[in-house]
Amino acid sequence: MSPHHHNDPDVIRDLLHTPATWAVVGLGDNPDRTAYRVSLWLQRELGTRLVPVHPSAATVHGCQGYKTLSDIPDGTVVKVVDCFVNSERVGAVVDEAVAERERLGIEALWLQLGVIDEDAAARAEAAGLAVVMDTCPKIEYPRIQPGDGAGAITD
Repeated sequence: MSPHHHNDPDVIRDLLHTPATWAVVGLGDNPDRTAYRVSLWLQRELGTRLVPVHPSAATVHGCQGYKTLSDIPDGTVVKVVDCFVNSERVGAVVDEAVAERERLGIEALWLQLGVIDEDAAARAEAAGLAVVMDTCPKIEYPRIQPGDGAGAITD
């Protein structure tokens, strides 16, 4: 049994306040899906550049899609891999992100609300990636405005 992962408020703040490219795994062109709505929010509200990753390789929100992380072209820098896949499938995505980390410049994995895989999180952290698990950027953003004291020592 791996240790329980804890999300670091400083990591969340950095990811949501630093303009970057996010590969959104599970982002297809279905507007009824959460990935579609959250990624549009990331793009419009935070200025995030998106790389949709979905078996359909659909273009979404004006951004070229790819079937897998491995299909993203060399020279593309992806800071965050945002995982909108179920918990049973996220381990394979995490392992692919670890494998592609150096080529794509991946620094962090964000496992969406309800997506939990403690072992995968531990593998990613062991490979040097920051991990945020079981939450949504749209939920976290209002909580981590600058000056919120999230990094303050309270004991």
